[in-house]
Amino acid sequence: MSKQLEGLRILDLTNVLAGPFCAYQLAQLGADVIKIEMPGTGDLARQLGADPELNKLFMGTSFLAQNAGKRSVTLNLKREAGREAFLKLVQTSDAVIENFRPGVMDRLGLGYDALKAVKPDLVYCAISGYGADGPLRENPAYDQIIQGMAGVMSVTGDEQSAPLRVGYPVADTMGGITAAFAVTAALLKRERNGQGEFVDVSMLESTMVAMGWVVSNWLLANVRPSPIGNENMTAAPSGTFSTKDGLLNIAANRQSQYEALCNLLKCEQLIEDPRFKDREDRKRNRYLLKEELERALASESAAYWAKLFNQHNVPAGEVLDVPSILEHEQIQCRGFLQRFENVQGVNRDVQVVRAGFRYASGDPASQTPPPSLGADTHDILASLGYSEEAIANLEEAGTI
Repeated sequence: MSKQLEGLRILDLTNVLAGPFCAYQLAQLGADVIKIEMPGTGDLARQLGADPELNKLFMGTSFLAQNAGKRSVTLNLKREAGREAFLKLVQTSDAVIENFRPGVMDRLGLGYDALKAVKPDLVYCAISGYGADGPLRENPAYDQIIQGMAGVMSVTGDEQSAPLRVGYPVADTMGGITAAFAVTAALLKRERNGQGEFVDVSMLESTMVAMGWVVSNWLLANVRPSPIGNENMTAAPSGTFSTKDGLLNIAANRQSQYEALCNLLKCEQLIEDPRFKDREDRKRNRYLLKEELERALASESAAYWAKLFNQHNVPAGEVLDVPSILEHEQIQCRGFLQRFENVQGVNRDVQVVRAGFRYASGDPASQTPPPSLGADTHDILASLGYSEEAIANLEEAGTI
């Protein structure tokens, strides 16, 4: 296991997706991530997912997906005793991550300034929909709202279906991965100069950063982005094509790739066809070219063509569903999935995805399965010096 962040303690006060996804990346790198949850209910994601039975157990699939490797402590931060315990934890920690609306932590008396007073070199990361300032700062934000605001939906789909939501929570995910990067960079800076940091992550801006060329085409070329379905605006033939069996993505973006594609399909005449001879010609006549190519592609399956094209350096890949790609030999041989057996609170095996990168020194992985609600409260409070009697009193009062 990779342990680049071993020895660092992260307090995760986040809920649902962007924040928990951020902290999950840090946990896979060896950080001690302690998830702070409300007694009795915990992270809302515990009740979300496609399995109603797991939702009733407060171990919903949405929670299981991004909370392995963490420990769970229940603390009611609205109570003085809960805040006192939290501040003691802060003193032992390196970073705090929260995704409340701006101002919520300040109203609890636990904002950055208050925490910095007890831990001067603390890295504090606040993830919100729109950032810590600006006219929308207090607006509630959910993934689909951010997708719509950011322009993502305006370029997803085609002329008939757009605006269309991306089929997974891309804005939440981009916010989370951005926060993980920012927190890690701030911790590295602290190692060099001993200074803490306030990190302000905007899901809206994180999503727009990830849109890259779509934004720059408007900023630099004055071309308004528009939805073009499964076509690639920068080249042709580049998009999704029908075959005898299944859909195939082809990205013959270079002239040499286009010519190789035509030769492999025995459509050599298309190379010199004036409608398709150079890059701009093909872009102007992309749909005519698509018809020509699909007639040839109809003789074999997507799997057949994908193998043949890639053998000749023509980029191509089958269009797969989630079960198919998880069963694919590429994913299997890379050890992309991590399995935990007979997980407490679930009473079944749990598989989760790991990080999207590997290290030669050891792959990112979680050492423990996703925790049941409050599973580590007793042990962690005891490590802070709380006696058995004090912990019992906190429990009786509903603080933990």
